[in-house]
Amino acid sequence: MEISTSTWMMIAFVVGTALGIWKMYPFLVNRTLEDDDTGEDAHEYLVEHMCHVLKECKEAPDVKELHEKMVAHERFEKEKFWRFNLNKLNQLLNLHYAKHPHLNSIEDIHKEVKRDRN
Repeated sequence: MEISTSTWMMIAFVVGTALGIWKMYPFLVNRTLEDDDTGEDAHEYLVEHMCHVLKECKEAPDVKELHEKMVAHERFEKEKFWRFNLNKLNQLLNLHYAKHPHLNSIEDIHKEVKRDRN
């Protein structure tokens, strides 16, 4: 039985495609990393942590003070959130303001957290 050239080409194409997919598979797998701080759970943790830190403050801090207090707090997971900086805090605050339109500043969040505690 003789195999035609087009059949050999189809076999080579299928084998080449299978090898290519096999070599590309490690790059296609989408696993979450241990220090992934971009997910919804990480966002919720940071908002909770921010509210917890604000509860402990007597007066509303500015953004830089809030960042320093959040990072220095014993509950803060330094290994997971090692990329947490002022820019990430500003993004967190802006997203929090967007979800809660009645809040416009850290002072408003501080007042709301203090009111909810009492």
